[in-house]
Amino acid sequence: MDIVVLKQGGVWQAVLGERRWRCSVGRSEVCPAGSKREGDGASPEGCWPLRRILYRADRIAAPSSHFDCVPIERHDGWCDDPAHPLYNQQVRLPFAASHENLWREDHLYDVIGVLGYNDDPVVNGKGSAIFLHVAPPDHGPTAGCAALDLDDLLQLLSVARPGIRLCFRTDG
Repeated sequence: MDIVVLKQGGVWQAVLGERRWRCSVGRSEVCPAGSKREGDGASPEGCWPLRRILYRADRIAAPSSHFDCVPIERHDGWCDDPAHPLYNQQVRLPFAASHENLWREDHLYDVIGVLGYNDDPVVNGKGSAIFLHVAPPDHGPTAGCAALDLDDLLQLLSVARPGIRLCFRTDG
């Protein structure tokens, strides 16, 4: 069973079976995966496997999950430079090319579900760092990820099983 992210009644939701959680998506909402571009602010339509969980061990305990849960360290980043050979991969900081810092001052990356978007194979410029992470307090948009309240995200991760995918859909 997949986690389906869709808009119902004007509100984005993550749905797994009978469970529903309020969800944030990209500021440009959901676009066809074929038109996804680095930095466009869109979440890519389609189904993307949950690969592993990263978390801030200085802020929360390891999530209860059937996935590998790896602590984020201060030197962890994610390459978002389409011209770099490590594009859309976790990298060690300092890193000269454009990247996201996974060790954030806000709480958005206290837990990250790494999604298998544009990773097998990586196509430069098609988008990077599409995660399932903690939503901002106002449930504002993401840069292209899916985001849930921390408690909801932890609950979802506790019931998710290997092989599950997160599916961004535009049809309600």
